[in-house]
Amino acid sequence: MVDNRVYRSIERPDSKLIDELGNYGVATLHESQNKTGLLNSYIHPIKNNLSIAGPAVTVLAHPGDNLMIHAAIAVASPGDILVVSVSSEIDDGMFGELMATSAIARGIRGLIIDAGVRDVAALREMDFPVWSKAICAKGTVKLRGGSVNVPIVCAGRYICPGDVIIADDDGVVCVRREDVERVIDAAHEREKREVKVRERLSKGELGMDFYGLWTLLDEQGVWVEGLDASSAHHSEGVY
Repeated sequence: MVDNRVYRSIERPDSKLIDELGNYGVATLHESQNKTGLLNSYIHPIKNNLSIAGPAVTVLAHPGDNLMIHAAIAVASPGDILVVSVSSEIDDGMFGELMATSAIARGIRGLIIDAGVRDVAALREMDFPVWSKAICAKGTVKLRGGSVNVPIVCAGRYICPGDVIIADDDGVVCVRREDVERVIDAAHEREKREVKVRERLSKGELGMDFYGLWTLLDEQGVWVEGLDASSAHHSEGVY
């Protein structure tokens, strides 16, 4: 028997830390936590040039049934992001214009859903940020109970309530609540290194030189005309 529960109270990181995480892109944060945290790439934004960061209010719903998304909207706090998983694979449009209207009124920052959404033109017009698996007009019912604010797996990523979700045009990444400060520090250091690399690239230097990639080609048995791998330049860089 499924243990259906709705938790109203969850632990969230400090809002200032969440906003600081939001200053970094998804790619930077993914790299800054050792290339982890990304949701599967089939989760796409329905509108480009939007980005969000906020604590996850997690939802476990059943296929074709959006009852628990309504429940999540009811218990979410301003600044939260709805993260919806479904108990089995489905593309049905489980979220649309009317639910977005309610979410906006509650101060919810956006939606990540491992299923479909509909009323996409209206959602785009509303500038309500959505990352979804599919766009599908097929409607849903409100019949079966599920859970809100329990650990879930959404698009291949294990997510707990209060973990921080960051989403932009590159996709969606999750930073565990307990790792937020560490990841911020790592992202800051990475961006400092990238400033130096960007400056060198803009002056015409080659990544092949200062990343030591000519040597790597040689080690991999790749023949390059005129290459003397022993004299190839190398310095520390950001991949």
